Order: sequence, then structure tokens, then C-alpha cells
Amino acid sequence: MLSQYLYISTAPNLSRDEMDAILATSARNNPARGFTGLLLYNGRNFLQLLEGEAEALDALMSRISNDPRHNGVSVLHNSRIEDRTCPQWAMKRVIISESIANRKQLLEQDLPEGLDKDVRKMILNFAVLN
Repeated sequence: MLSQYLYISTAPNLSRDEMDAILATSARNNPARGFTGLLLYNGRNFLQLLEGEAEALDALMSRISNDPRHNGVSVLHNSRIEDRTCPQWAMKRVIISESIANRKQLLEQDLPEGLDKDVRKMILNFAVLN
């Protein structure tokens, strides 16, 4: 059974090199583990959508919750899914750097069409956080 998580966390002291290392590790490890998703970072907070086999994804979320590079991990959405929303994305990186006025529109263009409407709304709302 497939599962999908959406979580937010705080990482105010993360350097660009550390962010790049997280993405490189995800891109390398996720395909072998069967994880897909996207990662947004606004310079202070992560918002990550993860998809994968339920048991493996539960274990990954436990590791993420204990990762010292960020804190305040809050699960916004957790559900069983029939099909992956973003099967081609080992971990799509979305860095939010445009003006607040343009962020939501630019992010909307990147999000997969099959994304649950409530999950889409949470992701788009994240785009306007500063």
C-alpha cells in the first residue's frame, strides 16, 4: 500500500551547501527506496511531500523527525493513496525565491495535476510564507 505525507519543519540555520547535500542524498537514495516527492525551502522552513510504501515511509518520517538539521516537524497530511502523484520526481527541489506576489503562481505551474486539492492548497499557502 502506498502512503503520502506532507510535513513542515523549521531549519533557520541551514546553509546552501547543507541544502544541496540533502537534495543530493535524496536524489541518490530515494529511487532505490521507492520514494518520490518534492521539497520546498523558503530559507527558513521546509515543506516536503513524500510518497512511498507505507511501512518504509513511516520509517523515513521517524528518521526525519529526529534529524538535528531541522526541528518542529509537523505532519500536515498523511493518507493512503492508490497512485503516486509525482512518480517521476525522486525529489523535486523547489526553492522559493521570487517575490511573494509571484511565488504562488510559479509554484502552481510546477505542481502535478493529480495532487489532492487540500494538499495543493497547503503547498500553495506555504509559498506565501516569509
